[in-house]
Amino acid sequence: MTESPELAMKILVVEDSRTQAEYLRHILENEGSRVTLAADGNEALGIIKSDRPAIVLTDIVMPGMDGYELCRRIKQDPATADLPVILVTQLFDPLDVLRGLEAGADNFIIKPFEPGHVITRIKSVLLMKDQEDPDKGCGGLEVFFADRMHTITAGRLHIISILLSTYDLAIKKNAELQEAHERVNVLNEELLQTIDEVQNANEKLILENAERRRVDEELAKANKKLQLMASITRHDLLNQLTALDEYLEMAQVIKDKDPAKAWDHVANAASVVSQTINTVRFTEDYQKIGIKSAIWQDIHTLINNSTRHTSINHIKLVNDVPRGIEIYADTLIEKVFANLIDNAVRYGEKITKITFSCLRQGSYLSIICEDDGVGVAHDIKDKIFSYEFGMNTGLGLFLSREILAITSITIRETGIPGEGARFEISCPPKAIRGFEDKIP
Repeated sequence: MTESPELAMKILVVEDSRTQAEYLRHILENEGSRVTLAADGNEALGIIKSDRPAIVLTDIVMPGMDGYELCRRIKQDPATADLPVILVTQLFDPLDVLRGLEAGADNFIIKPFEPGHVITRIKSVLLMKDQEDPDKGCGGLEVFFADRMHTITAGRLHIISILLSTYDLAIKKNAELQEAHERVNVLNEELLQTIDEVQNANEKLILENAERRRVDEELAKANKKLQLMASITRHDLLNQLTALDEYLEMAQVIKDKDPAKAWDHVANAASVVSQTINTVRFTEDYQKIGIKSAIWQDIHTLINNSTRHTSINHIKLVNDVPRGIEIYADTLIEKVFANLIDNAVRYGEKITKITFSCLRQGSYLSIICEDDGVGVAHDIKDKIFSYEFGMNTGLGLFLSREILAITSITIRETGIPGEGARFEISCPPKAIRGFEDKIP
């Protein structure tokens, strides 16, 4: 530790906060000072009388006697009037300066302490002590401020010195505040940038999650198809081949004894072969569903083109779906309309007409396929779309439901038995467009 000759003196620190007092002691002792501590004004006055210090540093806010009163008593006592007193304050209000000048304070030290500021103020006060005051002996200066008159006995040199030191500190604090403000602006910009990055990352995460859900859904659909295909190959084909083997075996056993009966078994075997071929063809069609991405297609055109997949003979086909309405569906959607036409032709019996039309239901659009045939019995309206039912009557409606489900489109039968079949294909908003100005 290198001692500073100017501060190698006794200094009295009056502070009720032990932490603040010890910090001031640390600063001053590093400059070579001998520091005595007092916890309040009365203790400080006793120390001054018994062992006078070279300078007093006193906090303003203390229990009992505050720093202003301690300073006033020191300055009013002829024996200690020349003892320099520095007030320690947070200096929030100009009134603090006026009250300090009224009490006779020589200068101020501002909290929180900065070692350089503390040393500079003490040296400034000691330097002023040795200078002659040109206003010595003059009357007090009256200043009106904060709704009352203040009487200041300090000379002009003393006042200017305090005001300049206070202004200098204010400039430094303002510079620090400006620097802090700039740092806050920089941090704020960094924060905004970070928020943007987080938002971008969040948007990417949302897209990734959506893609992950889509992939999961596709995997679930693929798994469902694989399970059904496995069921077909393991169960249906095995049953059909077993039946075929039994019919042929029975025909072989009785071919000599009852040729006519043997040929009946052969005919049954041929029927099983036909059913097996249909099953294999179904697996070929079924595996194609969802292979290609869904696309937008004009419904009117799809219905017209679907007739190339089936024969309607003498039956009249009416396509009342306006042009320009598009459906977002699997590329096999054309087969759905072909299956509906084929189903009507096969099972309508007395059918003479098939009509396609549209029905608006809020934001949904239903595509209606209805005929004037015998209709569908109530107890099989739901069953006709199942794989098990289709194994005996045809798998077209089961395939149609699976094709439509790719883009969340549903199908159901809503006709009245005896008056004709009515299939209603319900399209959600995301799977239909162009109907708003065409369908009331």
